[in-house]
Amino acid sequence: MYAIIETGGKQYRVEQGDIIYVEKLEAEENAEVVFDKVVAIKKVSALKVGKPYVKDAAVKGTVVKNGKGKKITVFTYKPKKGSSRKMGHRQPYTKVQITEIV
Repeated sequence: MYAIIETGGKQYRVEQGDIIYVEKLEAEENAEVVFDKVVAIKKVSALKVGKPYVKDAAVKGTVVKNGKGKKITVFTYKPKKGSSRKMGHRQPYTKVQITEIV
């Protein structure tokens, strides 16, 4: 049994026990989060697809940790002008363990 959920503008295929990295959520560590935007649920024999979301469906998870990803370097320049700029960026994320599909 699996579900496809939507959070942070992205869609994730999850099963019970999976660990996923999602866009940062406003939740503390060990807090329970509920994803109610379920796009589809696949049970043993049937696939239920929502329009746009499945009614009365939810996916529950527990926040494992909040953190930041690896640093990426952003370098912009304008040729023949002597203008350049170097910046770094670390994307925040939330690590969630899926506990139940309802």
